[in-house]
Amino acid sequence: MMQVTDFQKIGVGLAGFGIAFLFLGVMFLFDKGLLAIGNILFLAGLAFVIGLERTARFFFQKHKVKATGFFLGGILVVLLGWPMVGMCVEMYGFFLLFSGFFPVAVNFLRRVPVIGTILNLPGIRSFADRVGESGSMDKV
Repeated sequence: MMQVTDFQKIGVGLAGFGIAFLFLGVMFLFDKGLLAIGNILFLAGLAFVIGLERTARFFFQKHKVKATGFFLGGILVVLLGWPMVGMCVEMYGFFLLFSGFFPVAVNFLRRVPVIGTILNLPGIRSFADRVGESGSMDKV
């Protein structure tokens, strides 16, 4: 079993607070202060969890340049004061960056007792099946 370091624990906390601030920023009608703090905390948490070098390697791979541009560009637009436009651009970049993880996440969530039942409901099941297939994010 892999040992979790103190830096990784701090990173999980930072990323969690970042997601919470992003959620609150969206709930409070795209409050630019909350969104900016959420973005900074999420990126800091990611860097703490996987390390600065691996974070840089993840974001700056040749096949992810477009996705990284949209994601970081969206963060910049939020910081400049256009929160609604910035979040749309950032969400598109996030989707492109992390779409390879969606099948793994869906297949994991299918094994969780309550969420697995929800994912097997008739309307949701077909979408979850498409997302859960490897390489299927091109079709969605």
